[in-house]
Amino acid sequence: MVRLVALFISVVLQIVAAGIAIRFMKITRYRLSWILLSTSFVLMAVRTLIQLIEYFQGKPSFELMMVDEWMNVLISVMIITGVVLIREIFYSLKRAEIDRARSDRRLLNAVINTEETEKKRFAKDLHDGLGPLLSTVKMSLSALNSRVTDPVGQEILQNTNHVVNEALNAIKEISNNMSPHVLTNLGVASAISAFAAKVNMMRGILIDFRTNMEGERFDTDKEVVIYRAACEFINNGMKHSGASRIEIELRRDQKIITLQYLDNGRGFDMEKLSSEETVGMGIPNIETRVRSVDGVFVIESARGKGTSALIKVDQ
Repeated sequence: MVRLVALFISVVLQIVAAGIAIRFMKITRYRLSWILLSTSFVLMAVRTLIQLIEYFQGKPSFELMMVDEWMNVLISVMIITGVVLIREIFYSLKRAEIDRARSDRRLLNAVINTEETEKKRFAKDLHDGLGPLLSTVKMSLSALNSRVTDPVGQEILQNTNHVVNEALNAIKEISNNMSPHVLTNLGVASAISAFAAKVNMMRGILIDFRTNMEGERFDTDKEVVIYRAACEFINNGMKHSGASRIEIELRRDQKIITLQYLDNGRGFDMEKLSSEETVGMGIPNIETRVRSVDGVFVIESARGKGTSALIKVDQ
């Protein structure tokens, strides 16, 4: 009785397995490997049915026994052949995954390149459009200077002239931050050095920048990624971490470009890396940019222990 129950359960399960396998044939585009495996499931169910028939007959039939044994051999051959051939499906899945990753990376590069292009266009429009207008206002104020003798009027002119000068300096600063000419003309090492020197002039924080790449150039997209990351790190150090000292090192070792960052700020909880606090620090943006050039980005931090980060890209 126990054997009968077991045979019934086996038949039901094998028929269900065979039905599911057959339904998957379309998904696998009727590959030979899956057809063989599906057929072997069907034959396994038939073989169990033969055993069930033998059970009801009471004594085994020589013909059914021979059919059962040769069917077992056929099932074994089909299974091993299907397993060998099924590697093609896994290779296809792996190729599809690689192609999808490449497609995502191309899309990401396109988005970042578009962003950089728009920054350059906006910086140029700001510099070439609004800059000359303010310069014209400044010339007009200079022309009025000799005509206004009233002390109050002179004071107003001086204040207005000062505001226009501040506006011109702000336009130049914004334009340079959006599309730094030193990065385009001299490379990432010079650009980071210039940015660090400008921050050091504020005397609120000390940036120690070291490099062995002075004057060296490499892929433009990678230069932009490293420069933007360095600027983001420095801005975070000033705005969020409360650091008094930042160390940045840019090195080239053979064909690997490495950017290392370290500050003595307050740090943050790494478990909250995706929280609003770290999102405001631009860390996901840095990670996205580094990923777009197949780079490696690692960041470590802890409350009260500062922040360190490492970026590696192939030259």
